[in-house]
Amino acid sequence: QLQLAESGGGLVQPGGSLRLSCAVSGFTLDNYAIGWFRQAPGKEREGVSCISRRGVLTNYADSVKGRFTISRDSAKKMVYLQMNKLKAEDTAVYSCAAERNDYCSGYPLRVGWGDYWGQGTQVTVSS
Repeated sequence: QLQLAESGGGLVQPGGSLRLSCAVSGFTLDNYAIGWFRQAPGKEREGVSCISRRGVLTNYADSVKGRFTISRDSAKKMVYLQMNKLKAEDTAVYSCAAERNDYCSGYPLRVGWGDYWGQGTQVTVSS
């Protein structure tokens, strides 16, 4: 069964850091691009970052460039999102999604991006 499971969310003060993890099972990670999305209360879901199938290409939303870093470890079947210098506006539920896609094509605006999704992890940035 194909599954993605996020972890690492929590409560952090502004300026702090968190590392989110996306664990995949039931499929070969190297065949999929992985995207992180987030959704804050009352707002539409937005793309945060994507890493291509072999990790050679990454992209980031303008709002997180220079603060977030996406990476993947195919041997461990894990994808990470390192989040530094967190701001209150980063508060959201963060989800990872997998798509059989070489270069994150269509991410994040194409409707239906993501063949498989995790349940999400809450990130709250507050003092």
